Amino acid sequence: MKKSFWTIFMVICITGIAFGAQNGVKKKRPKPFEYGLVIINNNSLKSGLAPAMFDHWVHREKFTCRLCHVDIGFAMKAGATQIKAADNMRGYFCGTCHNGKMKYGNRTVFAACSKDVAKADYNRCKKCHTETIDSRKEDDFEKLAERLPKGRLGNGIDWEKAEELGLIKPVDTLEGVSIKRAGLVIQKDFSLTAKTEGMPEIIFSHKKHTVWNGCELCHPDLFLGVRKGSTKYSMVEIFDGKYCGACHTSVAFPLTDCQRCHTKPPQ
Repeated sequence: MKKSFWTIFMVICITGIAFGAQNGVKKKRPKPFEYGLVIINNNSLKSGLAPAMFDHWVHREKFTCRLCHVDIGFAMKAGATQIKAADNMRGYFCGTCHNGKMKYGNRTVFAACSKDVAKADYNRCKKCHTETIDSRKEDDFEKLAERLPKGRLGNGIDWEKAEELGLIKPVDTLEGVSIKRAGLVIQKDFSLTAKTEGMPEIIFSHKKHTVWNGCELCHPDLFLGVRKGSTKYSMVEIFDGKYCGACHTSVAFPLTDCQRCHTKPPQ
């Protein structure tokens, strides 16, 4: 007898949560404006500053994931980049854009770090280095969310639809940083059979992912092969942050939104 979709749904969610709890990573569900928040504390406390708080939603509205994680070179895991103030001052990492010179729209992007710190500079430092989450960020998030399509989970925004409708136009290249590439032929959507009987099949879209990620963000670091079925993985591994879980556990819509991927009824 085939199991119902909701039975399978609960089994997968419970399995993922239990696996996370066993590995000490079970966390409370973040508020929508906190989803995707990364706390950077490689050297901040040593320098007498609070950790830097990076909000993905602020930057996701403006830039693609590929630009930051491929061209600029941020690692996919928090803390792995080992960012230093000196790097920012030389124009690397955050300093690629936050240099006090780059224009975005009609505004100049503020400089991330400086050698000579005056009182005015300290106020600028607090834009990133803050001991608590600024309530103004929540207000800014709500203003952004009001004009974008709603999502069910994560931070409650359907970024994919927002891009499709032209409500956001994320920048994918930076002059002097990005390499100009010839466009690649985008593969058609394809289905992946679920390993659990009765579970809807997965519909994977290269087109939707390449808008944000290009090819380089996923291949070969996350998915070694480029042929369908060449990489073998399980939901346990994905819940552990591998493969699809590299993004869909912390920034892209969360794994608990099963129906975003499992959309095709089993044959």
